[in-house]
Amino acid sequence: MLKKQIVNFILVGVINTVVGYGLYALFLFIGFHYILAVFFATVLGVLFNFKTIGKYVFNSIDNKLIIKFFGVYGLVFIVNIVLIKVFKDFGFDEYLAGLIATFPSAIISFVLNKYYVFKGGLEK
Repeated sequence: MLKKQIVNFILVGVINTVVGYGLYALFLFIGFHYILAVFFATVLGVLFNFKTIGKYVFNSIDNKLIIKFFGVYGLVFIVNIVLIKVFKDFGFDEYLAGLIATFPSAIISFVLNKYYVFKGGLEK
């Protein structure tokens, strides 16, 4: 069960990451500060991610869970900002720092979505 959810999360996560990172890179490219780039990419990606993660990973279509999902993404947003800042301090540019921050953020997102947001949903 958990293995299947992790595999589905990775597959859905690849799509969500392409969308989210693409938005982040676009906002950097047009001149946004990295904090604003993360903010707008997160906000625009949340609804898409809610539907894909809920349906394809946790077999849930309960729209009432969106508030908890926003909370998780608020925390992931903060983690992203901190990680990007740390990687920038080590000399990485904002594009690479954002890409590297994606991986620990994805792990945090999976754990919080599984055990906090979608814990009452049907399991696949």
